[in-house]
Amino acid sequence: MIPVATPIIDEEEIQEVIKVLKSGFIAQGPRVAEFEEKFAAYVGTEHAVATSSGTTALHLALLAAGVGKGDEVITTPFSFAATANAALYVGATPVFADIDPLTYNIDPERIEELITPSTRAIIPVHLYGQPADMDPIMDLAADHDILVIEDAAQAHGAEYHGRKVGSMGDAACFSFYPTKNITTGEGGIITTDDDEIAEMARILRAHGETERYRHTYLGYNFRMTDISAAIGIAQLGKLEEFNSRRIENAAYLTSQLGDLEGVSTPHIAAGVRHVFHQYTLRVPGSRDELMGFLNERGVGTGIHYPRPIYRQELYQRMGFDARCPVSEAAAAEVLSIPVHPALTSEELETVADTVREFFE
Repeated sequence: MIPVATPIIDEEEIQEVIKVLKSGFIAQGPRVAEFEEKFAAYVGTEHAVATSSGTTALHLALLAAGVGKGDEVITTPFSFAATANAALYVGATPVFADIDPLTYNIDPERIEELITPSTRAIIPVHLYGQPADMDPIMDLAADHDILVIEDAAQAHGAEYHGRKVGSMGDAACFSFYPTKNITTGEGGIITTDDDEIAEMARILRAHGETERYRHTYLGYNFRMTDISAAIGIAQLGKLEEFNSRRIENAAYLTSQLGDLEGVSTPHIAAGVRHVFHQYTLRVPGSRDELMGFLNERGVGTGIHYPRPIYRQELYQRMGFDARCPVSEAAAAEVLSIPVHPALTSEELETVADTVREFFE
């Protein structure tokens, strides 16, 4: 089976982990600090605060920014559940704005319709590796005094009109789960230029301590380990290479599949660098048949995502009743196929040929 995603771990990462294990300092320590410094420099922010996962990064960013009970957080329903769950964690209410039908990212016009006096934050997701339309989102936020926290879990190295994702909002959150563009095994990071958000995030990720054994706030254990950070440092040095291969693979797939009837290849918005965490086809009417056909022939697939977040059982029990028809349609028609940098030329050709075989 050609997997739809796979981490690339080689001897460098292995040796860096061995160094940490031999050092005796395996919890949060100097390697975490080094990773934070290097990741902030890469993104172009003053601060980076490493965490135990992308989900805890989102949770921590909202806490550090002061979002809480009674607040509303506008976000997309077409994302992994963690995006909206983070609002629930802090006692806020997620409010779902529909998406752009071409990029699958949150539609700024739909955001504006949902702003109320209770709106405290917007969480745009840079889905599949393509930046959300940040300029109008930031304009809306400025006009209404609303925070913007970017969910950049799938978009390491993506750019919006020359600016890297993670550098535009009040804060941003990345994931380093094994399927992401780079990995630390499990892990996440918050990037920000806001000194207060960064300071509070550092305090809250370590039990609310303002100094050793002085617990000033109700905090958590959301720390990254030096083991994970050592992997992340090695991976960060390869990110541009990985992304270049993703972009090249995506271009090849589009060249081979773009002329087929019954399927749409990914749209790339003007002025952005799409880093193709996923290469997602739109297949009206025959998505599930194509998925079965590919899987039977050894080509892995994924549906990202099969239902809008408000359709999840948890959200139905909580009484969420959003109406996002563009998201509903996308959930029924999208299918991701392999694009990751570990693909060989032969595997990439097989992926394209098998898709063509189905439609031809």
